[in-house]
Amino acid sequence: MPLKIELKSSERLIINGALIRNLDRKATLLVEGRCKFLRESEIIRESEADTPCKKLCVTLQVLYLADDPAAPENLFVQQSTEVLALMPSAGPFLLAIHDAIAAQEYHRAIKLAKQLVAHEAAFVAVAP
Repeated sequence: MPLKIELKSSERLIINGALIRNLDRKATLLVEGRCKFLRESEIIRESEADTPCKKLCVTLQVLYLADDPAAPENLFVQQSTEVLALMPSAGPFLLAIHDAIAAQEYHRAIKLAKQLVAHEAAFVAVAP
């Protein structure tokens, strides 16, 4: 099934590791075939990863786009263990992310990690 992607002016998109930038007007792309993609709005840059959960998101992005996901997958396990030690309430989120990775649903894992980042922000906001 083709994937329809709409890009705003100046919005960027990564498809199979290639950065695509829309220029001056809204554009619609129809991607036929399987590919790995991330919209600019879904990306957390490494320089923005200032919390453990955001760093985990960056690792998941690398895992998703990697040809060989073994190294980033090992880093994900290490980071998730650290997050769980700091914030035990992250357990259900991390389990869901792990299940998505096991099913090779990396894009879904990234979306679940964004929910974990929101949970982390709420956790930090109420922490004494």
